Amino acid sequence: MIGVFDSGLGGLTVLRALVARFNTVDFVYLADHAHVPYGNKPSEDVIGYTRDCVEELFSRGSKLVLLGCNTATAVALRRLQQQWLPESKWAAGHNVLGIVAPTVEGATQTPWAVTSPQYPQKYNTDTIAVFGTTRTITSGVYPEEIRKRCPKVTVVQQICSELAGAIEDKRPEAELDRLVREGVEAMLASNGNMPPHRAILGCTHFPLVEHLFRKYLPPFTRILSQPEVVADSFEDYLARRTNYLNGDERGSVTLLTTGDPQDVSEKARVFWSDVPAFARA
Repeated sequence: MIGVFDSGLGGLTVLRALVARFNTVDFVYLADHAHVPYGNKPSEDVIGYTRDCVEELFSRGSKLVLLGCNTATAVALRRLQQQWLPESKWAAGHNVLGIVAPTVEGATQTPWAVTSPQYPQKYNTDTIAVFGTTRTITSGVYPEEIRKRCPKVTVVQQICSELAGAIEDKRPEAELDRLVREGVEAMLASNGNMPPHRAILGCTHFPLVEHLFRKYLPPFTRILSQPEVVADSFEDYLARRTNYLNGDERGSVTLLTTGDPQDVSEKARVFWSDVPAFARA
């Protein structure tokens, strides 16, 4: 069984891609609606909430947990991997991954394990745009990790502070169109109107409006949407670590929330039209 965690519902876009790719794997998804949103919380709180939810997924039988949330990955993952997990009762046979690493791999075409510039990426002078929520952008995780591998790349970040909420609230298409257009225009203005070669949609809500980003970005800009990028990376990871798949036969999906299951199930239909019902964690 594999666990997927998010502070809310955006991680369902990643979960759907994983379920489609691994139809014989048992997945359990946990959304921490009791504490959402994470973006306005102190880092120590985010780390604590994330740790508690990962531990809950471990206790339910997941040996591998994916943080399907950019904020949790940016703020908490390193601490969990380096300090908490090795000292915990789950140290043997369990692991926690995030969605930043596969996204950076896709953007730089460089394996995550490579943390110093290699030919030809050390001479890459492309421009990469990153669109995300306030906390993800201000964490600086994407420029930091991209430049470790491609030091000459220009990384232009753009906060789209209202877009995730507007998507979740089922705002009209015209409003979503405006928010995406304003985000793209602001990004271009900050980069001297030079369009990017690649654009990272660094929020798991944003794949639902990828068509709008495509509308306002030039045709040659490659859009990296996290669900497919993460699924590609996960497939490679599991091919080399089949122990995490032991015992999975049915291909089931269990959805849990720390909030109100009925309310969450209704809101989740924005991300997954025939979503299974949530239960209380």
